[in-house]
Order: sequence, then C-alpha cells, then structure tokens
Amino acid sequence: MNTIINIGRQFGSGGGFVAKAIGEKLGIKVYDNELISRAAEESGFSKELFKRSDEKRSMFSMSSFFAPWRYEVSQNYVNDDALFKIQSDVIREIASKDSAIIIGRCSDYILRDMKCLDVFISAPLEYRIKRVADREKMSEDDARALIAKKDRTRETYYNYFTFGNWGMASNYDLCVDSSILGIEGTADLIIEVGKKMGIIR
Repeated sequence: MNTIINIGRQFGSGGGFVAKAIGEKLGIKVYDNELISRAAEESGFSKELFKRSDEKRSMFSMSSFFAPWRYEVSQNYVNDDALFKIQSDVIREIASKDSAIIIGRCSDYILRDMKCLDVFISAPLEYRIKRVADREKMSEDDARALIAKKDRTRETYYNYFTFGNWGMASNYDLCVDSSILGIEGTADLIIEVGKKMGIIR
C-alpha cells in the first residue's frame, strides 16, 4: 500500500519545510512545484501558465502559454476548472503509482476516496510574520500583508473546488501548530500519527 500524506498549510507556518522533513525521514518524494511541471507536461500547456494559476483562481489567455504542437487552440481562454482537472489527474496518477507527500492543491479532496493522511499545518500569526519577514527579507508589516493575501487566495481556491472550508479541523485527520514542536518535531508527530493510523509502515 502506498503511503500518501496530503499537507495543507497556512502561509508562513513552515508546512513545506515540514513536508520535506517527513520526506527525508521516510524516503518519500515530496510533490509541490514539481506538480506544476508534471501537469504542464501531461497537458501540453506551458509551466508558466500553471505557475501563475497555482492555488489561485483566475483566467488566462492561451495565446502566450499554449504549446501548439500538442493541442489545437480551440478557445481564446483556459479556465480554472480545466487547469484544476489536469492537475487533479496528475495528482491521482502520482498517488496510484507510488508513495507521495503532496503539498496543497486540494490533494486531500482530490484523493478523498483513497486511504491518506490528511494534515493541516498552522501557526500563530506573529510566529508566521517573523518567519516570513526573515525569509523574504521584508518588514513585518509587509510580511503581515503578504500572509493575508496568500491565505486568502489559498482559502478561495480550496473552498471553490472542494465545496468545503479550508483549514477546518473536520476536513483533516490531524491539525497541528508547527510553532509548538518546530519543523522536525512537527514532522515526527505527523509520522507517529501516520503509523498509528496504519498509513505509514
């Protein structure tokens, strides 16, 4: 049985770093930006198109991004639903073939019919502001504004495609505050829970 861990996260909570720590401890590949590359390769669209629409809702002209050698242009625009379908197919293909840790992109919803460990990582706002300000070399006010923007776009994206509520505890097997145990400790906790659930062996 493949080990599938889906990681949702607040911006600045260190969710991506936690996912990478889990991957290193278990020897499992982590899929984040690589999903964009895979989706682009599978569909024939440019990676830039997926990057610009990554976990946010929008509409893009196909003239700048489309790879004409793979598909004929039949419309002037490609909408969010089409991009989500392509990316969902890639996520399902990954999960069906091997163990994986998938960051964001509604993977908990996309793989809801599979046995997975669904995790949401959060942290207090002041903790996230400090992390983002240090990482991005910006002021705390700018970090606060960036966090609000990123969380809002992730919430809108998730709620639209899943008909659920981003970050609501009932959507996940485990919700954890990464500021309590830190990156490594949070990764260890998630692994322990996964083992007790029989998802990690």
